[in-house]
Amino acid sequence: MSSRGSGADGRRVVVAGGTSEIALAIVRALQERGPRDVALMGRDPGALERAAEQLRAQGCARALVVPLEAANVARHGAVVRDTIDRLGGADIGIVAIGVLGERDGLPDDAAGALGVLQVNFLGAGSLLLHLARALRDSGGGTLVVLSSVAAQRPRRANAVYGASKAGLDALAQGLGDALADAGVRVLVVRPGFVHTRMTQGLRPAPLATSADAVAAVVVKGLARGSHTVWAPRTLRWVMVAVRLLPRALMRRIRQ
Repeated sequence: MSSRGSGADGRRVVVAGGTSEIALAIVRALQERGPRDVALMGRDPGALERAAEQLRAQGCARALVVPLEAANVARHGAVVRDTIDRLGGADIGIVAIGVLGERDGLPDDAAGALGVLQVNFLGAGSLLLHLARALRDSGGGTLVVLSSVAAQRPRRANAVYGASKAGLDALAQGLGDALADAGVRVLVVRPGFVHTRMTQGLRPAPLATSADAVAAVVVKGLARGSHTVWAPRTLRWVMVAVRLLPRALMRRIRQ
């Protein structure tokens, strides 16, 4: 298989987290620039098929559905290889797996907190590693990894989620440096509060945005060859200030 497509021009797109509203918005934004063949991997076959039908209706040449459990890391390698074979190769891989979990400090549900870590870091990290290896072995390509501003400075309200995203963010950055000479680009995406199913019912944070707005930032970043993008872009400078806040002041931030 060949993965010579790069940046925003790659035709064959593999999405880990195929029902993610942000990932699907990215695929639609890419589709506006040219037809795509897409494979959607995720845990809910029915939801995946509905997403695939929408992509086909919007002009995607092919939209495959691939059932996959993020926590079942033992199967990831085989599923990624089979998916790329079915698609005829891969140019762009999108890792968009994530759950929010319990908020407000120390979780009462210890098992649920471990599940967040398992899905957001271990599961997403495993799929990132397998996709990175596949692109490297086929000659190159681009990886888009959905991180979060929560990865930049831990907060009491989302300690577990922030830790899981910090781990994935670090892994993605390290892989981006390690694979640059092999023709594999890694774009780390750090959105703030995004209006999606996952955040439904939560009070929006300042600079809240939409999945389509994040997708527009991602496509621009791909076209420019960026290694990191923030959505909205203003958050980059906000987080510079947040990282400089004294610990005592951070402890007072409850959201």
